[in-house]
Amino acid sequence: MQFHIQNMTCGGCIRSVTKAIRSVDPDAEVSADPGTHKVDVKSDASRERLTAALTEAGYAPA
Repeated sequence: MQFHIQNMTCGGCIRSVTKAIRSVDPDAEVSADPGTHKVDVKSDASRERLTAALTEAGYAPA
């Protein structure tokens, strides 16, 4: 699944986004590009759970 996170702009943001996703699914595969603000995630967790974790971390998907 893919998320668009407008305020993800640097490596630190990517680490925080990855940490939030892996707090829900430790085995998730995360690929992020701060230039396009897109995050690709391979996970068995629901989109809703991942969105909630990202929002709680301050990176609400658009």
